[in-house]
Amino acid sequence: MEIIIRIIAYFILLFAITIHESAHGWAALKFGDPTAYHLGRITLNPIPHIDPIGTVILPLIMMITGIPFIGWAKPVPVNPLNLRNPRRDNLWISAAGPLSNLTAAVVFLIGIVILKFLNPNIVYFLRSFIFAQTGFAGGFHPLGGLALILFYGALINTLLAIFNMIPIPPLDGGGVLMGLLSDEAAEKYDRIRPFGFLIILGLLFIGFLNLIFRPIYILIATIAVA
Repeated sequence: MEIIIRIIAYFILLFAITIHESAHGWAALKFGDPTAYHLGRITLNPIPHIDPIGTVILPLIMMITGIPFIGWAKPVPVNPLNLRNPRRDNLWISAAGPLSNLTAAVVFLIGIVILKFLNPNIVYFLRSFIFAQTGFAGGFHPLGGLALILFYGALINTLLAIFNMIPIPPLDGGGVLMGLLSDEAAEKYDRIRPFGFLIILGLLFIGFLNLIFRPIYILIATIAVA
């Protein structure tokens, strides 16, 4: 049962990072840079966004080992020379990805509300599965399965948004923070960019991210079964 949930979660993650990167490209286009548009990156087709490590290798390793997994797609290229106000515009382009995931999470939660309206028993199903980990008690329930997909859609999109807002380049939080800093401070801060990937992996494997992810899981689960 757990492997089925992890497979579902992986495909939801693939969808989440696809809308995330598309949002970056769409925002860049709105601020005057058509680079992502011309490269076909403003699309819900996940293939142009796949990054071998962040989209395939790392999530699969986490799926096998049982670590709460997260991932990323191939970054959308942005040419600052096309932006009218590079520092301000890059801040919003960076923020567009996490905002798109939070929007998707809200849509998934609304879907759960609709399902609970159609069948109040969905609440008990979700409670038993999420909190008691009883699995599909009494067999597979189509509406219950759909509710779980919506739950993991809300959870993963929220986790991806929060993860990307960690202020470490090249994550989006780094881009947002650089847009808020002075030119001199931003230049100094950007010096950690070559080490950003190693810092992120370090935070992941020492369990620091679990301190962030666990409260989010509880919050989304509580909202889902309310």
